[in-house]
Amino acid sequence: MSDAFDAVHPALRAALERKGFNALTTVQQAVLEADATAHNLRISSQTGSGKTVALGLALADDLISAVEARTPGPVVVVVAPTRELAAQVEGELAWLFADVRGFDTTVVTGGTDLVRERRLLSRRAPLLVATPGRLLDHVRNGAVDLARVRHVVLDEADQMLDMGFRDDLDALVDALPEERRSHLVSATFPEQVARFADRFQPGAVHVQGTVLGQANQDITHVAHVVHISDRYPALVNCMLAMDEARCLVFVARRVDAADLAEALAEDGFSALPFSGDMSQPQRTRTLNAFRNGIVKTLVATDVAARGIDVADIRTVIHFDLPIDADTYTHRSGRTGRAGQTGRSILIVPTHKERRVRWLLGGARVEADWCRVPSAKKIEKANNKRTRRALHALLEAAPELDEGERAYATELLERHDPNTLVAVLMRMAQHDLPRAPMNVRTYEPRTDVRHDKDDARKHPPGRRPVGRRPAGRQRRHQGGAHGRR
Repeated sequence: MSDAFDAVHPALRAALERKGFNALTTVQQAVLEADATAHNLRISSQTGSGKTVALGLALADDLISAVEARTPGPVVVVVAPTRELAAQVEGELAWLFADVRGFDTTVVTGGTDLVRERRLLSRRAPLLVATPGRLLDHVRNGAVDLARVRHVVLDEADQMLDMGFRDDLDALVDALPEERRSHLVSATFPEQVARFADRFQPGAVHVQGTVLGQANQDITHVAHVVHISDRYPALVNCMLAMDEARCLVFVARRVDAADLAEALAEDGFSALPFSGDMSQPQRTRTLNAFRNGIVKTLVATDVAARGIDVADIRTVIHFDLPIDADTYTHRSGRTGRAGQTGRSILIVPTHKERRVRWLLGGARVEADWCRVPSAKKIEKANNKRTRRALHALLEAAPELDEGERAYATELLERHDPNTLVAVLMRMAQHDLPRAPMNVRTYEPRTDVRHDKDDARKHPPGRRPVGRRPAGRQRRHQGGAHGRR
């Protein structure tokens, strides 16, 4: 254990052990070796690979020195695109530095009370985590003094630029001291981010936990080709075939999240929307319900999903197709985190198959193109779940009282044992939310060029000239919900 953490600041080692770490991840080792105190770092790695903790380890020397010297903060500023992601970053760094006496953090984000935030900022905590617009507001009104900032980190830089924060980021960069280290963190670095990074952090050292665009080996990728009017029935059958593990469904627009979550709830699924239309208290309650298992399915937009940090999301379903390879990488990266396995399912309208094959090639992903689960397959999967649960109970050697054993003996004496067990198994069968739906099935095309050959000519995140992105469906069609 000590050898695994030799490069980690001594004050942080116990926190890592309490959290269950027995070794550092690839990106954490790479960031420590790169030395953030001496270089600007450009960090890229798979979603869920431990980039936030890697930053904390790399910045520990300067943060802990500032705490011991009682230097008024902020000393480190982390800028994140959404409120949820900012809270997630603060939470990760808070447990990592829990044993450092005097360490404190402040989070300021849009949608929260400005007066309360000004009071929090007056504590001058060494670490400040913020969304771009709100941080700029506090800088302009004098609530934040950036004069002592030694490190600034832009987390999910590509998403911030996509969301239109370029002007805010430029203004923040101008307000920072010239003598500082500047770090960028992202799962991918498309061209627009690379151009911004070259100006923001000259001479940066590129640190890769995983090769850019490399597929997470813990994720199984599946594609179902369906008629466009069968997308909703296909989604229902995919969800019926799963166990009751957490599922994240992606849609294109905020209104789609609300409509689709309502349709799923009417069909008996435990589902809620998660989008920017919701107030911050609503988003917090929804995310907590999902994390605690009260709600099993979230229907989310791409931007909102950046703030979802739940380690055991078993399945990601792309109800609306991602617009490019980078978006697919970010979406699918919500599952298969922290060494767990996951599944990423694409529901592909027939006329979008060629584009999806190109997109997956750009993401360097090999997908299993297969039919949507049928009623027979769903029934078989449900039977397997019941049998697994039975075996788990029997292996646990449950303690039965005399009354239970006596009644079991009576039943065996009065009934054929095989019939008795079969009936009890039927009673134990998990009730599905609804019956499977009819879905027209299509065989995958065989007349398409090899995806990777096409992708080499067009890097991930960029589409060939003349090819339009996947169209957005304005209504959820099919089955009982064709009206939506």
